[in-house]
Amino acid sequence: MYELAGAAGAKQAVLRSLATLYPWMQHYYSRPIRDYAARLYEAPVSTAMPESRQYALAKLLDAIKNAGKRNGLPIDAVAEICREFGERRVLQTGPHLLLLMDPEAYYTHVLSLLGLSAHGCSTYLSYAVSTVSLVERARKGPGWLTVDQTPINVFGLPRSRMIGYSLLTGPGAYRFELVPAEQGAEPEALAVLHNLLPKGQFERPAHAIKEANCSLWPKLFGRRFTFLQIDDEDIADLVANHLSEENSWLRTRLLEDPRFALHMLAEIDRLADGPWSGWLARGTDFFWFYQNGRRLPLRLVDGELVNPATGLKTVRFEASEIIERLADRSLIPNLLLMFLVVSVLPGARALGGSHQPVYYPLMRYVVCRALEAADVDADLRDALKTDDLPGAWGHRVIERDDDLSDVFRNGHTAAYGDIIDHFSQMSFAEACGGMSSFVSDASWQHFHTQLRERVTTPSDAEWAFS
Repeated sequence: MYELAGAAGAKQAVLRSLATLYPWMQHYYSRPIRDYAARLYEAPVSTAMPESRQYALAKLLDAIKNAGKRNGLPIDAVAEICREFGERRVLQTGPHLLLLMDPEAYYTHVLSLLGLSAHGCSTYLSYAVSTVSLVERARKGPGWLTVDQTPINVFGLPRSRMIGYSLLTGPGAYRFELVPAEQGAEPEALAVLHNLLPKGQFERPAHAIKEANCSLWPKLFGRRFTFLQIDDEDIADLVANHLSEENSWLRTRLLEDPRFALHMLAEIDRLADGPWSGWLARGTDFFWFYQNGRRLPLRLVDGELVNPATGLKTVRFEASEIIERLADRSLIPNLLLMFLVVSVLPGARALGGSHQPVYYPLMRYVVCRALEAADVDADLRDALKTDDLPGAWGHRVIERDDDLSDVFRNGHTAAYGDIIDHFSQMSFAEACGGMSSFVSDASWQHFHTQLRERVTTPSDAEWAFS
């Protein structure tokens, strides 16, 4: 009983903190989860868009169109994805690039479908972070899957090729091997799942999972929604597309105005020394460097991106060299640059996990502060100040323990209507379970204390762009 009371108290503390940061959320705590999902997918309030925002949205739509074609979707389906996204401008950015039956991915997609169905939509666009490692914690991450409570090594890789290696590692030979962690444990559903996955060989784990998810979507969710998943390779191409045009905002501001990039980095460093520290880390400066299968950080020094571990110069911070490195995937945009081109600039609402509702507003603050310091783009700064719900908690909102193996038994295919009916009446409080991604997180535990003691407050300048 004490443990239950403690868990309930921890959950209530999280909900109070979220309501402090986002007062609009409290209205939904006592309502069905479908109402919250519907709010997440409401089209942003229509306002005049500065030219830089219109340009960025057009570039993003081009990237979506290219990704749809690359995934083999029909032309009319791709056009409908672009049309609905252009009108609604909401992007699920929470799940990492996981197989769809991983509960962290599956239930996030269920929430998105609840929201989209409330508005009569027929397409679903999701961004999947692929700069993550194959293993994120013990037997968890894109390289592992649980089937019938049995841990399964997705690609059958030895530990030496998983720890510290990213989904974007390559070149290599990756296949869906589905090897049980314990010898002799062969779950019944495993053979069925194996038959549903692609049989070929892939250069990168990310490529394998993307192709698998295209095959798995109708099996898990039916055909009511056309699904398109983009990832960091698509973002690399999007950034290269921006930089290839001499007068683009990203090229003139980020690369050719020496003040702007340095102002952003200085603001991130300043946050690290203040009450909002710990949420927006300067892991790398704008790009990750991929070498020998590993992801390495870079630092911007005197117009060069430098490997801080060796001091070696990697690439000049100029358009032609960066475009070339983006094309061969030795450079991949970091999270800040990703959000800049898919959300901040085009004005798209970003839905994410337990940390994103804090760090994403801080990213917006950093961008605006850098624009102010450079004394440029007053119209974009005004747009950032008035954006309608620019970001929200939208990943792992529905928390369940199911391993979804039943979906693959006896040729069963999930019905869209059954999924919606099951969850649409569920209360917010029931759907979000124990909110383990918050209550077990040291950053949130510390943050509760800061909010309670008013060390950090919603009236802080750093929170002005939430």
